[in-house]
Formats: sequence, C-alpha cells, structure tokens
Amino acid sequence: MSRQELPVLSPESCCPPLVAEALTGEAAADLARGFKALSDPVRLRLLSLIAARAGGEVCVCELTDAFDLTGPTISHHLKVLREAGLVDSQRRGTWVYYWVMPGRLGALSRLLDTSAMTS
Repeated sequence: MSRQELPVLSPESCCPPLVAEALTGEAAADLARGFKALSDPVRLRLLSLIAARAGGEVCVCELTDAFDLTGPTISHHLKVLREAGLVDSQRRGTWVYYWVMPGRLGALSRLLDTSAMTS
C-alpha cells in the first residue's frame, strides 16, 4: 500500500482519552501493542529518528549508522514498529524507506491526553 492510499481517520473514530470513556478490551489490546513497541529504548530512538527526518521518510541505511547494533537487530526493531502500526515502509531497489504513521501515534497520544480533565 503506498502512502497516498492510506486512509485518514478522524481522532474521534479511534480512541477517546481515558478520561472521556473506558477502553474496550479490544481497543486496550490494540493500543498496548503500540505502547509495548515504544517501551524499548532502541525502538523509541528509531521512531524519533524517522519522525525527525526532513521530508518525512528515511532510508534504513541511514538508521543503521546511528546505532552500534547489527543490521539484523535494527531490522528486527523496525519490524516491531511496523507490526505495531507506528511506521510503514516501502522497498525501493535494495533499500527500504520508513515513515511514521501519524494516525497511530495520535491514537496513543490521545489516550494519554488529560487536558479534557481541566476543561
């Protein structure tokens, strides 16, 4: 699926903040996968490097240079982020390019948004 084909969801269609209503079991399990993926320092840093990249995407070759880890280890961490829906990727020749999935990050962020408590 190319970046242009990705559906755009409204914030209300995903998950309200915890203070608005309790999560269903299915929603909690889905969001937990995202938080679990972010619980590792390498994956959190990878996500940060991808998100901070001008142009919105980065080649895996540039990500591996930022760590003192093997290529297969970086690939494993990127796979976890991809399976959690936090990043997506596309192969272009011999390289794979990654970009952040803002809707998924927004869902995790909205869950923790306590600003509704003060409104």
